Amino acid sequence: MRESTPTSTSIPTLTSTARATINAKATMKAAVYRQYGPPEVVRLEEVEKPVPGPGEILIRVRATTVSSGDHRARGLDLPAGFGPAGRLMFGLRGPRQPILGSVAAGDVEAVGQGVQGFGAGDAVLAFPDVKLGCHAEYRCMPAGGAVVPRPPGFGHEEAAALPFGGMAALQFLRRARLVRGEKVLVNGASGEVGVACVQLARHLDAEVTAVCSGANAELVRSLGAAQVVDYTRDDFTAGGRTWDVIVDTAGTSPLSRCRGALASGGRLVLVLASAGAMLRSPWDSLVSGRKVIVGVSSGNREDLEALARLAEAGDLAPVIGRRFTLEQIVQAHRHVASGHKRGSAVVTVP
Repeated sequence: MRESTPTSTSIPTLTSTARATINAKATMKAAVYRQYGPPEVVRLEEVEKPVPGPGEILIRVRATTVSSGDHRARGLDLPAGFGPAGRLMFGLRGPRQPILGSVAAGDVEAVGQGVQGFGAGDAVLAFPDVKLGCHAEYRCMPAGGAVVPRPPGFGHEEAAALPFGGMAALQFLRRARLVRGEKVLVNGASGEVGVACVQLARHLDAEVTAVCSGANAELVRSLGAAQVVDYTRDDFTAGGRTWDVIVDTAGTSPLSRCRGALASGGRLVLVLASAGAMLRSPWDSLVSGRKVIVGVSSGNREDLEALARLAEAGDLAPVIGRRFTLEQIVQAHRHVASGHKRGSAVVTVP
């Protein structure tokens, strides 16, 4: 009896389209700029989705911000004297990092080899700072870098509003060596850095005077300012009052303007300083009897953890002026470029 031949089972043949789909790398949406310029140079594109390497975590970004730093990088709108250095940092002929965004609040989607302390599904807050890359659906971060668990009780949007201004305020006030009971004036008090300065100075038991427009007076009072100066009506340098520390977040109060408003031995903190002001600061400090503090802030895990603790304790509240979606990224950049941003411009990434 002849052995029956099994009926052959046909194996599906992949079409060229299906094969290409399987072999293609995964993509994501990102807000990308390929040249320096106005807000309109930013556009949504499909780009390659990152894959976490050893020691890295992959974050599904749920919220980010468009900060003044993003504005300066996009248009190379830098303080006087920093044009050449800016091109070296961001790219000589065009942006070296085409995706802006220094803040990512979201969920861990995957972890790389050797990662401990983070797992899929963890809600996190990350601050890659000048490495940027957060205006996208995904961002890889070193697990040992500036990434921490999201503060309990905070949503993604609220958490995203904390790091950019909070990190600068924390580090500059630390350099000013603020003492309990001192008088502090914050110029530009309703901006992203200003609202954090007001709250942190108040947390350190300083007496805070806030300089902002009258429209934002109630906001800064609610954050802890004892007095408010409406810059559209009054000049804080003209009334004869003095402060122990003046924090200028707006770049409008160099030592030449506000020396008389600083108490003897006072400190002037220039968050946004020109190259000339930075070079002159040692000499100005020596001859004026007032210390001029300049420099830059930088992202690090220890300070991000400190901000998260302050937020959890109720000593640092997020201030969200406007909300946008990733599809509205150009409008968000326009809002920041207007120079009248109140708190943070938060971008949700659906």
